[in-house]
Amino acid sequence: MNALKNVMSVMGGLFILTIIIVLIKIAPMYERFMAFDEEAATTYLTLAENILTTGNAADATVWKMQVEEGLSAADVEEAMLSVANEHNIKNVGILPLYKQIEAMSGKPYRFMKIFMFCNALTAAKMADYSDSFTAYLPCRVALLEDKTGKLWIYSLNMDLMIYGGLPLPEELKKEALNVKRIIRDIMGRGSKGEF
Repeated sequence: MNALKNVMSVMGGLFILTIIIVLIKIAPMYERFMAFDEEAATTYLTLAENILTTGNAADATVWKMQVEEGLSAADVEEAMLSVANEHNIKNVGILPLYKQIEAMSGKPYRFMKIFMFCNALTAAKMADYSDSFTAYLPCRVALLEDKTGKLWIYSLNMDLMIYGGLPLPEELKKEALNVKRIIRDIMGRGSKGEF
């Protein structure tokens, strides 16, 4: 009986020691996290749920919309470029990647075209805030035919950039949210072929 008491005492002491060590390690991280944007926790929870659901970090960090049946890639492209023009966001490049794949492989490949949209003044403000933000520029929107022949529109989910750390300066956050709204509008109206 005494041996059992001694084992239980040691286990209890180790448990308390473990809790103290964990608290010492977590407290500074918790304090830092509490300074993050008020939407950070929701953003990271959504990201974690998406990763667990898809099992793929790339799938978890993009927005995607299926193109309505009956629309061609040309219909979607025309609509997206029209919406971008309406919002005065510049088309700074189009990469018809499927054509390059076909040229290099000598075989037909499914449709895959990358569109690059940018507001240069917003891009400059983001780069001035953090050089790392340039990796998100320009905003890329992909029009892709999946393996079953359906068209999809993809873009990087900007929520981590906007909400994932310390709060952005108010003016920059306002501009980033506007770019998010524009990209979502390009995707949404493009997926329906709406001008």
